[in-house]
Amino acid sequence: MAASPFVFLDHPDLASQQPGDDLALDNISRMLMEEDIVDKFLYQYPDHAALQQAQHPFAQILSTSTSGTTSSHAQQPPALLPSESHSKNPGFFFFNGTDKVEPNSNMDVLSSMAFFRGMEEANSFLPTNNGLVDCGAWKNMSHAEVETGMARRSKKIVVLVQPESKEEDAACEILDQLMLGYAMCSYEVSANMEKESKVEQQRICKKAPRARHGTRLPAVDDLETLLIRCAEAVATNDRRSACELIWRIKRHSSPTGDSTQRLAHYFAEGLEARLAGRGSQLYRSLMAKHTPVVELLKAYKLVMSTCCFLKVFFLFTNKTIYKAVMGRNKLHIVHYGTNDGFQWPYLFRCLADREGGPPEVRITGIISPRPGFHPAEQIEDISPRPGFRPAEEIEDIGRRLAHCARQFGVPFKFRAITAKSEDVRVEDLNINPDEVLIVNSLLHFRYLMDESVVINRLNPRDMVLNTIREMKPAVFVNAIVNASYNTTFFATRFRQVLHNFAAHFDMMETTVPRDNHERLLVERDIIARCAMNNIACEGTDRVERPQNYREWQIRKQRAGLRQLPLDPDIVQTLKAKVKKQYNKHFMINEDHQWLLQGWKGRMLYALSTWVADDGTSSQAT
Repeated sequence: MAASPFVFLDHPDLASQQPGDDLALDNISRMLMEEDIVDKFLYQYPDHAALQQAQHPFAQILSTSTSGTTSSHAQQPPALLPSESHSKNPGFFFFNGTDKVEPNSNMDVLSSMAFFRGMEEANSFLPTNNGLVDCGAWKNMSHAEVETGMARRSKKIVVLVQPESKEEDAACEILDQLMLGYAMCSYEVSANMEKESKVEQQRICKKAPRARHGTRLPAVDDLETLLIRCAEAVATNDRRSACELIWRIKRHSSPTGDSTQRLAHYFAEGLEARLAGRGSQLYRSLMAKHTPVVELLKAYKLVMSTCCFLKVFFLFTNKTIYKAVMGRNKLHIVHYGTNDGFQWPYLFRCLADREGGPPEVRITGIISPRPGFHPAEQIEDISPRPGFRPAEEIEDIGRRLAHCARQFGVPFKFRAITAKSEDVRVEDLNINPDEVLIVNSLLHFRYLMDESVVINRLNPRDMVLNTIREMKPAVFVNAIVNASYNTTFFATRFRQVLHNFAAHFDMMETTVPRDNHERLLVERDIIARCAMNNIACEGTDRVERPQNYREWQIRKQRAGLRQLPLDPDIVQTLKAKVKKQYNKHFMINEDHQWLLQGWKGRMLYALSTWVADDGTSSQAT
């Protein structure tokens, strides 16, 4: 495969122009500016449906531009009636009021053409003149009759130009009949819809609290309660109630509404898929969905600029590694799960600027197959999705990192291992005792199966932790999803998923405008996908299995790892940066030597550092 033109940096002196902790955002911006990124997508997906749909209007413009420009002024609209006078003087309106229009205006021509065409179509469905009802009789209706019908909506219908022939007279009568019928029908439909809407609102809305002086506050849709009731119905296999609740939720939810409506829309899809027994197919279709590289980068940039979680992960990891390698000349990073390499340019810059020059850096990326797919299905997967790329895409990341390291003057090597995390052994990593060994994992361990799925043998989580202990790293940096919805009971799990992802959707609602396209992509392809896997899938198909930080602490200690205290300088730096640059509702706390990140009091992620508990590690003095 030819070397990828993607680069992180274009100028060697970028280090003096860009703040160090913003290099990830700068790298994404530069990748978006590359001319061939779209060409690469077109090459991978030449028959993509969205691409063909986008090309269709431009193809029409190109095919008609020549003929349209030469004949647009020469052609006249054809007459729609036999009478020549109608085509010359079509100026009439039949809306409310007495506003007259210029008879020779283009708008009159278009309006009259549309009217006569509609009149002819209507005339073809009506009986002959002998069988026509007196269409003018409605004008003599009593006031009470008018009040019950059209007069409530439209007080008068005025024909500004009197008919000049029997054909015009019949046409006007037909128009009067059609307008009257439409008005009466519209009134009845509107009344029925209004009545139905009131009944439905009373059924799905919770009773608003009564304020002082007898005033009543407006009712608010309680979609979360409906979702919980629906999940309980699904758990007890009450299909009738579940279907009714799903229908009601869908009526009042939308992927473009507020945060609760968006959450309800995706959760209803997950519940519907689970009820129909196609949860696995739903998740596979979401994972196999091809999203353009440009769209993914824009979404990644949005997350990095509006949400502090990823930036805190990157800064915490890089600063920890920088201190661990101080005074040493060789560094080896074993990284479980790739994240497109956006966190490493800042580390390269710090190492390049240190006294005595940069060390030799080697990164080994352990790339697991896409969760929920069999190994044979990984070969044909070309979805450019972060964290689930085939070996060729991982090698492309390595080439971009190598280019970045050269620009900073850092000796660098990259190696990718495509295998399940639990299948990688210490001997597969070519560990050199002269190197400072760092093990890093950001949010990857939530995909590892635990003892609730794997029976009669050691589960993958404990297998990976045992391998890390055998590596004896200088430091093991681990970021986890702090959640408690890895339980077998569906109703309990659903409540935990609902509360956890309600915080994510509320965070997006607070920090990003509703009409932002990248926000829709993040919510649909990242947040909602994780939630729907827990809602719609069971067994080995449920690959999202996070645990809270206290459970992970016990598991790691049982595997022979010892937790390190948090560096107070790093913690203070991160707290100050989040407080200065991000929304006030983002939180950073410390508990039991874990660095916790959350939103409005709910802790969503956690960070900690570990070493082998046998007193030995690759940290040399």
